[in-house]
Amino acid sequence: MTDLEKADYFFDASVTADPYPYWDFARERCPVWREPHHNVALVTGYDEAITVYHDIDTWSACNSAAGLQPFPVPLEGDDVSELIEKYRDQLVFSQELPTFDPPKHTAHRGLLLRLITPKRLSENEAFMWGLADLQIDEILAQGECEFVTDFARPFTAVVIADLLGVPEEDRATFREETVGKKRASFRQTGDVEEMVSNPFEFMHDRFTRYVEDRRREPRADVLTELATATFPDGTLPEVHEVVGIAANLFGAGQETTVHLLSASLRRIAEDPELQQLLRDDRGLIRNFIEEVLRLDSPLKGPFRLSRVPTTVDEVDLPAGTTAEILVGAANRDPRKFECPNEFRVDRPNARQHLAFGHGIHTCVGAPLARAEAHVALQRLFDRTAHIRISETPHGPPGARRYDYRPSFMIRGMLRLHLEYTPVG
Repeated sequence: MTDLEKADYFFDASVTADPYPYWDFARERCPVWREPHHNVALVTGYDEAITVYHDIDTWSACNSAAGLQPFPVPLEGDDVSELIEKYRDQLVFSQELPTFDPPKHTAHRGLLLRLITPKRLSENEAFMWGLADLQIDEILAQGECEFVTDFARPFTAVVIADLLGVPEEDRATFREETVGKKRASFRQTGDVEEMVSNPFEFMHDRFTRYVEDRRREPRADVLTELATATFPDGTLPEVHEVVGIAANLFGAGQETTVHLLSASLRRIAEDPELQQLLRDDRGLIRNFIEEVLRLDSPLKGPFRLSRVPTTVDEVDLPAGTTAEILVGAANRDPRKFECPNEFRVDRPNARQHLAFGHGIHTCVGAPLARAEAHVALQRLFDRTAHIRISETPHGPPGARRYDYRPSFMIRGMLRLHLEYTPVG
């Protein structure tokens, strides 16, 4: 058993694989607790997480995805705002939307919202139903599959390709580059997680070609809308800015939805009574998805950096403090959720989870992820029976073995082997 008093939250492999005991341990000390190994303020309380998310004047998102990467210069003084702006571009993923602060964040998020309209999302959801069947066709007759690779990754990749208007003749290439033989693997090196065999490079190159082509020769298609969309003030973005938004949505949006799908199927396959309840009453599926997001949030938590001294839950934090909003911990805060470690498919406030963030950084792709999960579960229920965990790779009930990504920011299974009885 891990000694939580001595454990390094960020690099202890047992804590990375099963963070829930550590989150309870940290919250019991204080909902905003300075862990001893890296002096990071761990925000485990629900209300405290909301406070940090919304106090954008105090908390910069510049290090949101940078993890424990040291800031390029010492952060000294009672206001480090100028240092943040001067050196933020040297941090990992500094050109991605989740790391932007206003006013840049406001402009780029506004551009994304002009691209992902309710009409476009509705058209994309209609496309999902047929795609789900095509994906199930590939695995149905086998009676078993490795769900992450055989269904979740290709399904989510093609869904986002359709949303962004990738030409149909190019979608097989996108699928191969992002989920086929060249799909990303992950390792944690030093203080940051990096992608090995990085598909983002492929996506940046391909979308650069798309945007440049559509600006030269506009067509009546979604890619032209992407290429010619303007910021809310009417200015045309640089090509790299449009490409960055598209690639981020494609890469980050796909990855977190894959983890949502695999967490959902694991829970369904582990609990026959719950599975039958959902099969019999499909109206429960949407709240089931919310409860999965609450208990098994794909995002463990983004980081923040304080510009000025602040106080959260009576804890004084100086300027230059690195904090991590532990979303999964806040989603299990007993002050917010009754019996928080229990899975309740009919939990009335399940949707109040923080799996998609909160405030100005709420995930724009949340409706897309919810729709993907809903469509996938509906069609899997329609076309299979008795979905169950394969015991050969995962072990028997009570002694299951699952491998999770070695990340202190993302929670997701690397593999999920399922067995099922085909229907139809």
